[in-house]
Amino acid sequence: GVLSHLEMLEAQAHELALKQEETEQQEEKLDRLKARVQELRLQRDELRAKVDLQQKRLLGKEGVVTSGVPGAAQPSDRAILEWKVKSVQAMLQVFYLTGISGKLTKHGVCFCISTAYEGTYLDSYHLDLITKPEVQIRRHSVPVFIPLEQLAKKYLQTDIRRFLSALSDHLNAYAGRRYQADQLQERFSDRLEGTLQRNSLCNMLVFNYNMSGKKQTFPFSAKLLYGDLCRSLPTEAIVSCTPGAPASLAERTAAHSDVFRRLALHKAFESFSSPEESLD
Repeated sequence: GVLSHLEMLEAQAHELALKQEETEQQEEKLDRLKARVQELRLQRDELRAKVDLQQKRLLGKEGVVTSGVPGAAQPSDRAILEWKVKSVQAMLQVFYLTGISGKLTKHGVCFCISTAYEGTYLDSYHLDLITKPEVQIRRHSVPVFIPLEQLAKKYLQTDIRRFLSALSDHLNAYAGRRYQADQLQERFSDRLEGTLQRNSLCNMLVFNYNMSGKKQTFPFSAKLLYGDLCRSLPTEAIVSCTPGAPASLAERTAAHSDVFRRLALHKAFESFSSPEESLD
């Protein structure tokens, strides 16, 4: 019995070492991706600054032409149109670095907002805008539960860049929350009691679970609330034990709540299945 127990401990230690190595590799990859994101953001900011400078120069040139002589004619419609086209093209180049691409149409501009979570491409949403006589949304594929109208009312007429950036934040956060819920159901269905409950926006998740998947009982209940709709991690995680659960399990609820707030949902369950957690 002692030898078999030692062999089991050695096997668990080996498995733990492999998982730690895998975790370290994932952390290194994540650090590289974060550095790349920071680099792209810097490039985006530089491009935005160049676009702003170019617009000021173009406006300055038009001002020189029209203000040099009293009563001079105003810029032609063609000149104004060419300036707007150049401005839109420069803006499209800026947004391409942030997952937002677009093309000019006969009505105005059609944008495509691509979503991803931790390097995994998810979905794309389209937004067709009319630019004359004022900027309006012609059609779109944005889900109805995303606050598109509120964002448009707040930013569309005054700052289209901020409008697209805010809309992208909402869509990426929603896609990230949905991706985590899907991953949990696909990879850890044996640890869930029934189906995970979620609303359309995936900003509230409710489920009962165990840690090993080897037992038929599900002593833990979790309710995850996402108060910030631009985030893919919960702002509040309420974890409790079912009545009659051992005190040793009840003591873990606070730790589980902390893990849910810090890690993606499927990664939280991966941490629950580590040899250390099982031995405890």
